[in-house]
Amino acid sequence: MNKRKIINDPVYGFISISSDLLYDLVDHPYFQRLRRIKQLGLADIVYPGALHTRFHHALGAMHLMSQALKALQEKGHMIWEPELEAAQAAILLHDLGHGPFSHVLESVLLTGVAHESITLVMMKDLNRQMNGRLDIAIQMFEGTYPRRFFHQMISSQLDMDRMDYLNRDSFYTGVIEGSIGADRLIKMLDISKDQLVVEEKGLLSIENFLHARRLMYWQVYLHKTLLSAQAMLTQILRRARELSVAGEKLFATPDFARFLQNQYSISDFDSQPDLLQAFNGLDDNDVWASVKGWKSHPDPVLSTLCEMLLDRNLFKISFYDAPPEEEILLPFRNQLLDNGIAENQLTYFMVSGETTNWAYAKEQDPIRVKMKNGGLLDIADASDIPTIEALTKIVRKYYVCWGKNVSLRG
Repeated sequence: MNKRKIINDPVYGFISISSDLLYDLVDHPYFQRLRRIKQLGLADIVYPGALHTRFHHALGAMHLMSQALKALQEKGHMIWEPELEAAQAAILLHDLGHGPFSHVLESVLLTGVAHESITLVMMKDLNRQMNGRLDIAIQMFEGTYPRRFFHQMISSQLDMDRMDYLNRDSFYTGVIEGSIGADRLIKMLDISKDQLVVEEKGLLSIENFLHARRLMYWQVYLHKTLLSAQAMLTQILRRARELSVAGEKLFATPDFARFLQNQYSISDFDSQPDLLQAFNGLDDNDVWASVKGWKSHPDPVLSTLCEMLLDRNLFKISFYDAPPEEEILLPFRNQLLDNGIAENQLTYFMVSGETTNWAYAKEQDPIRVKMKNGGLLDIADASDIPTIEALTKIVRKYYVCWGKNVSLRG
């Protein structure tokens, strides 16, 4: 069977699956599940074109990895064939642990369990199934492989993950400010002292990359309407979980019901062998089918929230520079009480939160520029654009979402 395949990608053109191992990974049920999980969750509520999946993104990141490794080889860096394959495998699998509406699900149903931890569990399970063919890929993913720059290409501020999601999310949302010119960026990559660096002539490309990331956060990932929709879905899952734990029988697929009724830790994935299969049974369809089913549930909080989200009757949202005081919250609370929301139901219809936009984490994970004299400088020091230093500051915004025109069903 021919396992060397070519996939037509709308962002990059043709993407090659260049080895039997990569084909087997793409063909595996763990990876095929990513077809059923949208990359941007609820973002199509704001940007109707944002319907691309984590499957698209993972293939795109693998393609960029192959291009970057070729560019490094052309500069005389010795990268062995097993390393080439392992690095592509690691980036291909880097999102396996994402559930549907990832961050919403993590905050309610898998509290304290990061998706990266589940990714690692799934990669190790794949490795067992494939007789150790992922040993090097797992080391690269974890950061234990002796050549450290491979891990930086998988997870850092200049990794193939970010390069693809900025390009791809920009393409599908139509927010052109997020486009980063990945081809030129990749050509400017180099290795110095076993770390991934950028040649000095790539300075403008990196500056554009950081600005694009900042703009995409404000315009897409932290868009006020998306934050409101996510707050509503969080409250829906929170209410469904409370009812399930209390013994209420809710419509849900068996795998989804299991996570609604139980709280799991990462160690449970080791002690309960079938839990990983249950997790792999979760995708966006489970959540949407349940939301549609719960719309007619007798619980007025659950049914009202579900109907509102399905009809795009979203919470209003207001932003503040500091955590909102009681004098700000009181009018919202009184408005909800006037609309017939009981005191013990208020927390479902009024949600406070905060957003952070940190375009460049200089202290945690610096981007190094290789100067013409061979020395290494932090991008903020190498650039003569003062805004790069400004991008190292964390920008926080606080918000309140509330059901301005809510009226309970039933």
